[in-house]
Amino acid sequence: MSLLVVGLSHRSAPVSVLERAALGADAQVKLVQDTVAAEPATEAAVLATCNRIELYADVDKFHAGVAELSTLLAQHSGVGLDELTPYLYVHYEDRAVHHLFSVACGLDSMVVGEGQILGQIKDSLARAQELHSAGRLMNDLFQQGLRVGKRAHSETGIDRAGQSLVTFGLEQLAAGGNVQDWAKGKKALVIGAGSMSSLAAATLARAGVAEIVVANRTYDRAERLAQILNDADDTDVVARAVPMDAVPGELTRADVAVSCTGATGLVLTAEAVAAAVEGRTGEPVAEIDVPPAPKQPSAGAAAGLGNDDNCPLDLTAAQSGFSVMGEAAVAGMAAAELEQHAAWVDNGTVDIRETGRRTPESPEAQAELIGALAAAAARVGRIPERRRPEPVAGFARPAPALFLLDLAMPRDIDAAVHRLAGVRLVDIESLAEASADAPMAADVDQVRRIVSDEVAAFGAAQRAAHITPTVVALRTMAADVVAGEIARLDGRLPDLDERQRGEIRQAVHRVVDKLLHAPTVRVKQLAAEPGGAGYADALRTLFDLDPETVAAVSRAVDSTDEKDRPA
Repeated sequence: MSLLVVGLSHRSAPVSVLERAALGADAQVKLVQDTVAAEPATEAAVLATCNRIELYADVDKFHAGVAELSTLLAQHSGVGLDELTPYLYVHYEDRAVHHLFSVACGLDSMVVGEGQILGQIKDSLARAQELHSAGRLMNDLFQQGLRVGKRAHSETGIDRAGQSLVTFGLEQLAAGGNVQDWAKGKKALVIGAGSMSSLAAATLARAGVAEIVVANRTYDRAERLAQILNDADDTDVVARAVPMDAVPGELTRADVAVSCTGATGLVLTAEAVAAAVEGRTGEPVAEIDVPPAPKQPSAGAAAGLGNDDNCPLDLTAAQSGFSVMGEAAVAGMAAAELEQHAAWVDNGTVDIRETGRRTPESPEAQAELIGALAAAAARVGRIPERRRPEPVAGFARPAPALFLLDLAMPRDIDAAVHRLAGVRLVDIESLAEASADAPMAADVDQVRRIVSDEVAAFGAAQRAAHITPTVVALRTMAADVVAGEIARLDGRLPDLDERQRGEIRQAVHRVVDKLLHAPTVRVKQLAAEPGGAGYADALRTLFDLDPETVAAVSRAVDSTDEKDRPA
């Protein structure tokens, strides 16, 4: 087994990078096809969600595989390799299995314990099967991952620790209040009719909204979702479908809107949202002039950066403790962040008379500033981007007239909406910030133990399966030897009757079976243990087995497995 995964997620990259690296359905298909066409990989699958992009492959060389998969991710995401690399993580063999099983259980999700990831893993496997890029390893891995995820949810209380991203988002919109009380009687607009939007619509209906309007580019899908909502027995919601061009008018009527589409551009601009609120309230919408947060000086190498008022980077929020093969990637300084900082310096007011340093416009000062920033990044890890002003303590926003939940990646709703008075926007970025403080359930430890046990079992099964073709080839060779000797005996003793020949044939087969039984059983047990991959090679060498015969058996086993798999 040479399983390799290269990816990035909300744990390793800021939302701005995930947003730019997001892959559409066509891009995912092309990525899988290009991966299996590459030299190091024989199988491949892509797991792409709103907060992760991961490429799984069966490779014959580790370093070549990492280089190839990283390059392919950069090419298909449109983010340069130099910029993407600091946010990538790499897991190999058992560690890669552990990662997928953890993901399937919801341990690596933004909302720990959420179950939506199981459907996304299932879709990823189905896509790989359809593209014929999933062989034995990918099929076994993803199917076992689904079983492990289901086991974790059925045997533990991980569901108490987590919830769907939709539910968590609605809780954030309700600002800590009861979601049912907040939602009761509201009019909701759901933009999109995919799995996440459907879940959002169903959750809103159960929460008690009075009306749900579904808008989608394909009107038939919107109409079908609306019909399902109307036919549900557990809610009294009234649902109807509208075309996408009706969204501006419906947004004026709505109290809450949830958007999750596959669009590559913005679905709701700040101007459109402002117009909707103005149409609802009859008053123009003002931008909130949020007071700047108190200045906090940076430490160490970054202390000489001068005045950091309005700096787009938050040095004080930098996280440390990243590990090379851990759940989060080794983080570094991204080119986009350096450019962002350089732009701030270019527009800054740092004066040499005040600081005693060179003016920021000079190349020397630029090099000094960026060098100091990079040094700080090397010391404390990736410096997260501050994409929008955060309100300071004691600053109250006006009561919202419109609630917006953006679950799309890349974003559907303009981030500038955060600055509009009378609007509360919750997006993937703010959900990530909120989930960092979410309490962990005690059942998480039990799930981790389940994952560890399942990883060990999966590795043993894969190693045992690796030696099976060799054992089959050995028994086939022994059967051929017995058949040859029986044929030669027939020629030497032609007077033997059929009963005598049968007795001799059975006796010889019993001898061979008894001689081979203990060694083959033991070699399977040894091969299943860690480090047991070499036993297959030893068996082939000791018995001078033809490698092509072993390969033919392996292909036959794979073909049989493929036929037995559910469609």
